[in-house]
Amino acid sequence: MKPLSDLHDAARLHGLLFDIDDTLTTDGRLTAEAYTALERLHTAKRLAIAVTGRPAGWCDHIARMWPLHAVVGENGAFYFSYDNGKLHKRFQDGDAERAAKRARLGAIAERILGQVPGSALASDQAYRETDLAIDYCEDVPRLRLEDAEHIAALMRGAGLNAKISSIHVNGWFGEYDKLAMTKTLFAEKFGADLDADNAHYAFAGDSPNDAPMFGYFRNSVGVANVARFAGRLAASPKYVTQHESGAGFAELVARLLGDS
Repeated sequence: MKPLSDLHDAARLHGLLFDIDDTLTTDGRLTAEAYTALERLHTAKRLAIAVTGRPAGWCDHIARMWPLHAVVGENGAFYFSYDNGKLHKRFQDGDAERAAKRARLGAIAERILGQVPGSALASDQAYRETDLAIDYCEDVPRLRLEDAEHIAALMRGAGLNAKISSIHVNGWFGEYDKLAMTKTLFAEKFGADLDADNAHYAFAGDSPNDAPMFGYFRNSVGVANVARFAGRLAASPKYVTQHESGAGFAELVARLLGDS
């Protein structure tokens, strides 16, 4: 990974896509510094899109209230955008299919919790439309990364697609991910071919579930705490900030806006 200072001509980029937990936020909180950076990005008329594993309930609020253009949630299960006073929701699966898949997750969760002591259902599980989130370090005493990998393996053994974030292990039925829905968002909302426009955007993240985005975007950036997952990323970011979490996000925005 190269230092962020090697991201030349950053000011020419049209926008930033970014993970939320431990990329925008710091120790579970949205700092004034990070939110101000997001507001600055929006005021500068740069595209701002959150791409997160967080649930539909959170993403409803984020799309309505935050200064951004759209949010991709539950690791690619949907995108939400708020336009002209109306919330637009676009899911990968229809209502009936989501309900049927969701009904199967309870038994899988019970088996996992029984086999991985100290893990728990994520506190935001009740607000999810499509996936199962197992907490390994957000609201429970921190487990080892090996425990998170064990949870992911159990999910895959049950037929789920599984990804590890900085706080949860998420599992869902289906082959979509953050990148697939991001491409759909660009095509449907912005009329853009992201394959052709890849070089015009940057992506920022911090954990294994960001790997598809790290591998795809030419201007992919890890905030400094991505080092926690060294050797565990299917694809690494091309650049890395000096600072961690929200401070790293603010550092990147400053670079994009020509402050540094």
